[in-house]
Amino acid sequence: MHPEAQRLIGAYRLQSHPEGGWYRETYRSPERVTTSRGSVRSATTSIYFLLTAEVFSAFHRLASDETWHFYRGDPVTVEVIAASGAHESRLVGPDAPQTTIVAGAHFAAHVDAPEGFAFIGCDVAPGFEFADFQLTTRSMLSAAYPHLGPLIARYTR
Repeated sequence: MHPEAQRLIGAYRLQSHPEGGWYRETYRSPERVTTSRGSVRSATTSIYFLLTAEVFSAFHRLASDETWHFYRGDPVTVEVIAASGAHESRLVGPDAPQTTIVAGAHFAAHVDAPEGFAFIGCDVAPGFEFADFQLTTRSMLSAAYPHLGPLIARYTR
């Protein structure tokens, strides 16, 4: 692992995330909102998130929009599969420091630079709750989007 990635994990007290990578929640709005699904959530939440070339963020989806902000390190590729099955690769890095993944899209992320890392922030609105998080399976995604089989196989566990 890149020494700076190790330093950031310790300095920011990051912990392992179920999708891959390391994170720490940094903000949870005290303002509460009722979602279109009828659940009550914080208006927004924020985390630090770190990925390395050795660890990817596996395909998952959220019930809320998520905006990624690049802080330092190497570019991250975010693989997005829309409900229609359309696939898009988005680069988040120094030249494109922000992207938003809409609620319900499946997405995964990876750092392609050998021995690289990326330190980013993620904001979710309405706020993140693990109840709204779905770590998608290879069989589920492959059945729904067979034309994306190799991509799905690479970024699922």
